[in-house]
Amino acid sequence: MSAPGPASAPSQEAGRPSVPEASPARHPATEPSRPDDRAAASEANPSAPDAPAPALPGRPPPSGPTAAPAYGDWTPAAPSDGEPADASPASRLGPLPPPLPSRVHVGTRPPTYDAEPTALPAADPDDLDALVPDTVLDGARYGACTLRAVSVRGDSARYRGEPRRDALLTARFGSGERALVLVALATGTRTAPGAHLAAAEVCRWIAAAVGRSHERLAADIRAARRTDLKAGLHRLTDRGLGKLRAAATEQGLDPDDYAASMRCLLLSGDPECRTRVFFGVGPGGLFRLREHEWQDIEPEVAEVKGEPVLGFGSAPHETPDGDRLTMDLGIPTPPSPYEPAPGPPREPFRFRTSVARPGDVLLMCGAGFAEPLRGEPGLRAHLADRWSGPEPPGLTAYLADTQVRVKGYADDRTAVAVWEA
Repeated sequence: MSAPGPASAPSQEAGRPSVPEASPARHPATEPSRPDDRAAASEANPSAPDAPAPALPGRPPPSGPTAAPAYGDWTPAAPSDGEPADASPASRLGPLPPPLPSRVHVGTRPPTYDAEPTALPAADPDDLDALVPDTVLDGARYGACTLRAVSVRGDSARYRGEPRRDALLTARFGSGERALVLVALATGTRTAPGAHLAAAEVCRWIAAAVGRSHERLAADIRAARRTDLKAGLHRLTDRGLGKLRAAATEQGLDPDDYAASMRCLLLSGDPECRTRVFFGVGPGGLFRLREHEWQDIEPEVAEVKGEPVLGFGSAPHETPDGDRLTMDLGIPTPPSPYEPAPGPPREPFRFRTSVARPGDVLLMCGAGFAEPLRGEPGLRAHLADRWSGPEPPGLTAYLADTQVRVKGYADDRTAVAVWEA
């Protein structure tokens, strides 16, 4: 007794009549169309379902109008887990995650400004190099430390369409254990039209000077020559700020407007060296997170010493032999017509060396981030929880952490953090 054909048996089990191999002449209204006809019908009516395909010899007929066609020895898999046959490919990739929560803030009330940028700064078509991006993010890993650096335009500047006054520069000089990493941040004078240009310029000058002397500086850091480092970096800072004042004079600008505060951090590429060097001029913050507790290690202001630098500071009041140039009788001396009047006192030089411990986080920041960190305990607690883990955050996580907002603080935020392995 011969066995039933493979095409007829499954058809009968499914309760459907088998399709004969040879069929009479087709009528367009009752018989399935050819592939060409189906394609033309699909173009004419895209929403219409596809017609069932005829059974092939040795294959069972399709079970419904949406069954996948068979091609040789391969048949596309049917949807699983009860999915409808007409499900789109995107729906088969799994459920979409819930939307990310909005940016958090600390404090009793939400900030006044929007959390995202609103207006772009005005651009000059003849001076497009002066444009400053809203956000700068950078990072690296050298020696025993991991570096994260960010500079973000403040909420107030974002709302008013003003450029970011803070500048951030990261650079590596040398290689291997003799490498020296510099991170410089600067803040231009508030309300000055060229504040962002002055900040960027002083960062470049400082970086160029450090780069030319990086071998000596790296050796002094590894040998912990604190006195030599302080004296050399003080002279370097004075020269950089003096050049900034000279540039303002050349451009016909007020030196007090074309000015900037500056803070720098030097890191050695030697894994055995854990000495971190901070120096700078102007307001800001230097903090250390150790064992889940914040420490404010901003150095005390140092007395300005050394020979005066052209364009920075005023002339000395006595000769090198100790003779007074004028008698101090308490009578105000009118300005000399031959010499410019002494300028206002400048910000004192700040310097500190810190020996890091494993697990420490060293944070250097401008005033726009130091002020809310000092003034809002909730921000300190939030960052301590976020940054006390076994691994430093990635770049995007660090950016989100530094943008936790506090009402009343809307300036630019520039922060440089170093995680110790």
